[in-house]
Amino acid sequence: MIIPWQEIDQETLNNLMESIVLREGTDYGSQELSFETKVEQLKQRLRSGEAVIVYSELHESVDVVDKDSVTGNGPDGQ
Repeated sequence: MIIPWQEIDQETLNNLMESIVLREGTDYGSQELSFETKVEQLKQRLRSGEAVIVYSELHESVDVVDKDSVTGNGPDGQ
């Protein structure tokens, strides 16, 4: 289920982004970035529409994923 980031309280959104960065589920390339920069980049991906927040009922978890991976617009057309 996609959760619109605009409907999440700012403090909750910030806590969620920090939690996701701490899990290191996102590839930031070879250059080491500060924690704050990683959080801001993740927020920017949400604001730009590149990524979405998803809730998995099966795993009872929340994550940020590429929009294409949940909308079926990926390179393989699925």
